[in-house]
Amino acid sequence: MQFIFRILEGALIGLGAVLPGISGGVLCVVFGVYKPLMEVLGNPLKNWKKHLNLLIPIVIGVVVGFLGIAKLLGFLLDRYPGPSVFLFVGLIVGMIPSLFREAGEQGRSKNSFIGMGVSFVIVLALLISLMFVFNLKIPFNFAACLFCGFSLALSIIAPGMSFSTFLMPLGLYQPFVEGIGNLDFSVLIPVGIGAVVTFVLFVGSINYMLKHHYSVMFHTIIGVVLAATILTPFEAELLEVAYASVKDVLVNIGFAVIGVVIGLILDKFNSRVNKE
Repeated sequence: MQFIFRILEGALIGLGAVLPGISGGVLCVVFGVYKPLMEVLGNPLKNWKKHLNLLIPIVIGVVVGFLGIAKLLGFLLDRYPGPSVFLFVGLIVGMIPSLFREAGEQGRSKNSFIGMGVSFVIVLALLISLMFVFNLKIPFNFAACLFCGFSLALSIIAPGMSFSTFLMPLGLYQPFVEGIGNLDFSVLIPVGIGAVVTFVLFVGSINYMLKHHYSVMFHTIIGVVLAATILTPFEAELLEVAYASVKDVLVNIGFAVIGVVIGLILDKFNSRVNKE
C-alpha cells in the first residue's frame, strides 16, 4: 500500500511538472521527496542506494502522470488554444501568492527585492525583443527540445518555477506537450538529454543557493514568472485566435478568471500543508 501511495504521489508530481502554474518542485517539497531527490542528483554514486525504495515508486508515478496529462494538454491546446492558454495563465497568477509566501519563509531582504526587480526587467526586455522587436519565430527543432528539457529540469530542482513560464511566450509549450503525449522520440530524446545535462550542471548551484541565498533565489524566480506571465497572452500564434472577436475575448477572460480561482484554491491547500 505504501508503494502504491508513493506512485500516486509521483503521479501528482508529474502532473504538476507539466501543468502551467504548478511547480513539480513544490510538490516534491510537499510530499517530502525533494531533499532525497536533490541528494541523489547531487551525488548519485553515493546516495542512490540510500533513497532507492523511496524514489522508485515516485519515478514510476511521475512518468505515468507526466505522459498522461501531456496527451490531454496537447489535445486541448490544439482544439481550444485561446481558452486553454488563458486558463493556464490564470493558474499561474493564482499560484503567485503561494510562490511569494514560499520566498519569504526565511525572511526578505533588500537584495531579495532587487533580485526580483532585476530578473523581471531582464526577462521582460528579452521576451519583448524576441517576440515583438525581432519577431523571432523559434522553430521546434532539436535545439528547442534541449531548451525544453532544460526548463523542465529547472522546474523540478528549483521549487516554484513552472517550466511553462519559459515555453509559452516562445510558442514552444504546445509542440512540446504534443510530442511528449504522442511518445515522439524525436522530442523525448533531446528533452531527456537537456534535462540530464541541466541536473548535472545546476543541482550543486541550486543546493548552494537554497542553503545560503534562499530568499534572493526565490524572489528572483518570482520576477521571471511575472515577466513571462504578462507576455504569454500575446504569443504570436495566439493573437490569431484569442482576439478574433469580442465574444472570444470575453470567453478567454472568463477562463483566465477560472484559472485564478483554481490557483487560489490550490494556494489555500498548499498553505495548510506542513512542508517540513
